[in-house]
Amino acid sequence: MPLLEATLLAFAAIWTAKLRSFFTLLGIIVSVGFLVAVVAIIQGMNAYVEESVAGAVIGTNSFQVRRSPIALGGFTTDEEFKRINRRPVISHEDAEVVRAALPAAEAVAVSSGWPPVTKDITYRNTTVGSVIVSGATPDYQLVQDYRFEAGEPLTQIDINERRYVVVLGYDIASDLFRNPERAIGKKIRVGRRELTVKGVIAKKGRVLGQSFDAFVMLPISTFESFYGRRRTTTISVKMTEADDLPGAMDRAEEAMRLSHKLRPGEENDFSIEKADALVAFWKDLTRVLFAVIPAVVAIGIVVGGIVIMNIMLMSVNERTREIGIRKSLGASRGDIERQFLVEAVVLSAVGGLMGVAGGWLLAWLVSAATPLPARVTGWSVVAALALGAGTGIVFGVYPATRAARLDPITALRAE
Repeated sequence: MPLLEATLLAFAAIWTAKLRSFFTLLGIIVSVGFLVAVVAIIQGMNAYVEESVAGAVIGTNSFQVRRSPIALGGFTTDEEFKRINRRPVISHEDAEVVRAALPAAEAVAVSSGWPPVTKDITYRNTTVGSVIVSGATPDYQLVQDYRFEAGEPLTQIDINERRYVVVLGYDIASDLFRNPERAIGKKIRVGRRELTVKGVIAKKGRVLGQSFDAFVMLPISTFESFYGRRRTTTISVKMTEADDLPGAMDRAEEAMRLSHKLRPGEENDFSIEKADALVAFWKDLTRVLFAVIPAVVAIGIVVGGIVIMNIMLMSVNERTREIGIRKSLGASRGDIERQFLVEAVVLSAVGGLMGVAGGWLLAWLVSAATPLPARVTGWSVVAALALGAGTGIVFGVYPATRAARLDPITALRAE
């Protein structure tokens, strides 16, 4: 029997028993849909972290000199935490050392870190509660690619004179003044202290539902006079091009080791991180998910394959007389075997296609209804379709072989 004819017969058989075919394929549809949707969400998250989160946290073409490494999931052991906690606090003197080592740097900034300071921000009768308050040098605004909606950025004079001025994130300015331009020159209260609004930073948006516009920033000298020096003061360095980062990081490491008087072979008492650290950390998490997905999908595929095999065996029993007639008219054992095997493959491939469509729809709904992005990738679709077709081949062999072995005389006598 030609392959095309066997395929057309398979589609005719599926169409004749549409409801039974759908429930037969339910296990494959769910498994394939789960595979496509979960992979789409993970791949979308990987790209989102790489393109948006890392740049928003560290800055583009930038790296940081930190007391502790970036560890979004926390430290793995108490000993590691104690070891990091014994490191010296990154100082303003360290920033000058790094600046001297990198004369080509576009910006070298110092910013406050952990533990964070949160205060209520008040203007007249309007209060925004628990706002993150940070301190930074002027170059930090350049590292973070801040644009100003209104007013002016912090300057070195503000740092030198410890001026009581502040720049606001867009959300805070909107909550307090409705129109951010009205904020300029107004006096607000940060906790119990009164400061003058100097600028409003343009909207940067939200990342995974977390706003990057809900903060206030003071000159770091003013901040430290109010709240003391933080335990994780950070140096941020911005280079003109991304290709400049590796060499700049090496020179910064060398300068810091000399500044901290570390001997050759002695471990660094600081960390140098770039956006890749965030991306690598996230991808380590997604590897765990990728390890679990095959097991879940395999269970569904096996269950779906067993259902297909049972349904095909039922189909062989129902069509015993048809098989006998075909054999009496000259159909070979291979023709019969090919017919039922193609039917099983087509059946499972249709299930794979329905699963891909369902997974794509689910990924789209998740992306539309939540902050989680989703990107359906070509390899996941190909893998899903291959799983569907492969299931038909594996679990369709036995029913096809059984059909091919039927004795034509016995088959013709079947009722």
